[in-house]
Amino acid sequence: MALRHAVLAALLDGELSGYHLAKSFDLGVANFWSAAPQQVYSELTRLERAGLVSGREVVQESRPNKRLFRVTEAGLAELGAFAATASRPSVIRDDLLVKVQAADHVDTGELAERLTERAAHAEARIELFGKVLRTLRGERDEEEFLRHGERVGPYLTCLRGLAFEQHHRAWCERSAAVLREREAAGAR
Repeated sequence: MALRHAVLAALLDGELSGYHLAKSFDLGVANFWSAAPQQVYSELTRLERAGLVSGREVVQESRPNKRLFRVTEAGLAELGAFAATASRPSVIRDDLLVKVQAADHVDTGELAERLTERAAHAEARIELFGKVLRTLRGERDEEEFLRHGERVGPYLTCLRGLAFEQHHRAWCERSAAVLREREAAGAR
């Protein structure tokens, strides 16, 4: 997957400025794709040049003018072609796992602290995903929304993000506890 597809998918909900698109990456898209704001702005320029998004300038009185972007028919076709291609299996690439791999040769107290910090980060993300899911489904219960909701894609990706963070939190907490128990028992 390229950043272009993530940007196109993020623009499916309507027109967004580059600023709001970058913010939406922090919230909605970040559970499966990350990008710095500068990368998002650069990608918007490339997508507009390729005709996959169109931009329009909005004149503002008390602030600088802004550009709003939306997906074009060509952009929808690009997403359709992308959705039809086979996906590679996911892989984990996480520096914390490298540190845990070396647990028998490093300060386990420090490593347990890193795991505890990551568990706290996961907890914050779990709360955030819960709020986003409640906002997306409104007054409907989850099963009703999944059957009849208008935009089920963002909901499903948010569910995946929630499940990932819940599992990650549990793994971090368990791993930190194991390391602390082993350190207390004098094991290395």
